[in-house]
Amino acid sequence: MTRVVTLTLNPALDMTVRVDGLRLGEVNGGQSLQTDAGGKGVNVASFLADWGRDEPGGLDVTATGLLGAANAAPFEALLRGKGITDAFVRVPGAARVGVKLSDHTTQETTDINLPGLSATPEQLEAVRARLRELAARPGVFVLAGSLPPGVPAELYAELVAELRAAGSYVALDTSGAALTSVLKAPVLPQLVKPNIHELEAALGRPLTGEAEVLAAARDLLVRGAQLVAVSQGEQGALIVTAAGAVRARPPRVQVVSTVGAGDAMVAGLVASHLAGLSLPDAARRATSFSVGNITRLGAHLPPRAELGGYAAQVQVSAV
Repeated sequence: MTRVVTLTLNPALDMTVRVDGLRLGEVNGGQSLQTDAGGKGVNVASFLADWGRDEPGGLDVTATGLLGAANAAPFEALLRGKGITDAFVRVPGAARVGVKLSDHTTQETTDINLPGLSATPEQLEAVRARLRELAARPGVFVLAGSLPPGVPAELYAELVAELRAAGSYVALDTSGAALTSVLKAPVLPQLVKPNIHELEAALGRPLTGEAEVLAAARDLLVRGAQLVAVSQGEQGALIVTAAGAVRARPPRVQVVSTVGAGDAMVAGLVASHLAGLSLPDAARRATSFSVGNITRLGAHLPPRAELGGYAAQVQVSAV
């Protein structure tokens, strides 16, 4: 059975409020409220568990990280319901809350992300010990999301080096100082998935055209990455490997919420790696995961037949 471990150091309870025709500074009537256990690594684990239900041979998904004990119940319910192994380290306090304002009229989502729990050196060491235990059996490790207060920006870079040395395949999806630190480190993850703004911030310069984005991605390949996916919203994603580069453009769909779209793409790229797909097919699968996610609330994939329909509509062109 294929194994994937996701790390989420800053999980969140996502409260999604549907507010059609949102008007800032005014009283608005909401249509619905939904609360989901989230955070980037949790979302990736959720998507992969959905996909793995129908995967030949099965897919063993484990989620670890730091989890506030005061509001752990929704996370525990999600992991239990999807058959994800719960390897989180419990810490005092509550996980952060993220408020998402979803406007179906404009098909836009406004995010309000509150700060997370501060992490102590002892708690971080407990997580690192848990990762070492899990890495004793090599697999795919997905390091995803922001770092909570108290965590040094170099942590992901250190974990990437340790996990790769242990023989694991490492995927990274983060931003800010954490991404900058990883991209400057001597050992890079095999899979890196920033969006265009995150990549520009990490490199400290604007990437004004496709040629510049492509050059930046290829520089990461030269330094040890194996796949770089740069998401660019409605323009789709530029996905680059040593075998070539493609742009994947998604079909137009009715957007329910964009929360988790990037996490779904990470999950799709991991699923593609595990299946040994060609670059064009990997681009179609990853994009179909993202499209399938934005048609519903929460980190859930539609049935495989629906995903296959979306994949068939993805426009993939060589760059």
